[in-house]
Amino acid sequence: MLPPVPDRALLELGRTEGGPDTLALLVRDQDTRRLLMLRAVLDAVEGADPAVCSAGVRRRVREDWGLLEEADRAGDTAGAGTSLSPVRDRLLSPLLGPWAQRCLRGLDAAPEARTDRYVREQAREHAREQAREQAREPAHEPAHERARDLARDLAHLSALAAVAAARAGIPFAVRLTARDGVLTLPSLGALHTTDPGDTEVEARFGHGRLTLRQPGAMDTTVHLESGFGAWSSAPAWSPAYALPGLLPGSAPVPLDDLDPYRTAPVGPHDHGLSGPATLDDTERKRWLQAWSGTAAALRAGGDYRVTEATALLRCLVPLAAPPGADGHGSGSCSGTRREAFGALLSSTPPTAATFAATLVHELQHTKLSALSHMLTLHHAGPQRRYFAPWRPDPRPYDGLLQGAYSHLALADFFQRCALVVEHRAHREFAWARHARYREQVGAVLPTLVGSPELTPWGRQFVDQMVAVYERMAEYPAPRGHDARARAYVRAARALWTQRNASAIPPLKEAE
Repeated sequence: MLPPVPDRALLELGRTEGGPDTLALLVRDQDTRRLLMLRAVLDAVEGADPAVCSAGVRRRVREDWGLLEEADRAGDTAGAGTSLSPVRDRLLSPLLGPWAQRCLRGLDAAPEARTDRYVREQAREHAREQAREQAREPAHEPAHERARDLARDLAHLSALAAVAAARAGIPFAVRLTARDGVLTLPSLGALHTTDPGDTEVEARFGHGRLTLRQPGAMDTTVHLESGFGAWSSAPAWSPAYALPGLLPGSAPVPLDDLDPYRTAPVGPHDHGLSGPATLDDTERKRWLQAWSGTAAALRAGGDYRVTEATALLRCLVPLAAPPGADGHGSGSCSGTRREAFGALLSSTPPTAATFAATLVHELQHTKLSALSHMLTLHHAGPQRRYFAPWRPDPRPYDGLLQGAYSHLALADFFQRCALVVEHRAHREFAWARHARYREQVGAVLPTLVGSPELTPWGRQFVDQMVAVYERMAEYPAPRGHDARARAYVRAARALWTQRNASAIPPLKEAE
């Protein structure tokens, strides 16, 4: 039986690279998993306890599913000349993942549900982890509250189905549910209702126009744009916004500050990650200014950095500036979510160069998470016990691997930038970053390499990381940068040991 990932692809990814075929392999696998997850939601609805999922909610989900199927059948015509039908484009949206995970947690999908075993187990395991780490909900939520929250979450499927049908050009008349005074229609925009609570909105579509009717207000007429977005003269309508494609001819990248599932509550281990932001025109211009130079900044660190960004990035989620941010790059934050493949969360980038580095960092997490779904790289447990120079807290082995992988890519990126940039101050900055990131990786590579928990695939992967680390020594940073980087890591280790070592039993393979 052939492994799910060819050796060539595994070696490319181990080097923090990835050609078009390798990246396409990751994308196809994640797309399939997302569709299976959606099917898991439907199956779980059918098998759910009536006390949690009422007959009325179940009937509405079936109607939504039927509209999605109709849109999918019409997609071959409506989506002619594009790679995806309108319905598939919606269902493969990164933020569908967090929504599906939340629904499965509310439904508590039974093991006998008729869907992919991996998806069921992964959904339940991830839900338990999130509940423990982020304390999303009480451990024993009353049944009536659970049913209410689930009905609100499943009502979002109606909005997804309506958008897919509208994109496919299918006339319809449905009732949608605004949540806390906002009806979000992914990729189109959001309607702010006169009622600040949950209220029904009648939606009718025909001839390219969507009419939204709510109690006590004038109808809102929304006109669909080609490909993405929709406009309306009504002040209650907020249009969805997208940045231009990273390269000429590439698809626009949504800058989504509307989707209700775009972020998760901040948990005790989400260091420095702020909450969601709603952008005004000034902030959108700042995003656009940084974005317009990002491709060139990425290319300075290697053409494959542009390749991976165009292949993997499907959505940007703006975050609020964290406490202490100065607007010039200090104190910015970013992150990814395992269940939202293709989405990157970030505060407003101050410059294109800063955002290019953010993309390099975060897309490595995206790649490694996707690969880890396809291959078992290690069997290490979740115990938080390892030193990482970039974190004040002990890390589990998997977290250490993730961090070392992204920092190795940054060390490579900044070394390549330092070798080609002409401006002296920019060159010195790049060398300083390269030296620090490489020293940080070097401090943890012995722990990663020495672990007996690595599988043969994991061993191949980590060996490639070592090869990249050693290759960078061919073009060393100026001596002063190396000395400062070593001093930084020594100080980080001493402080970490003072804070954490006494509470962590030593392991033979640990540093």
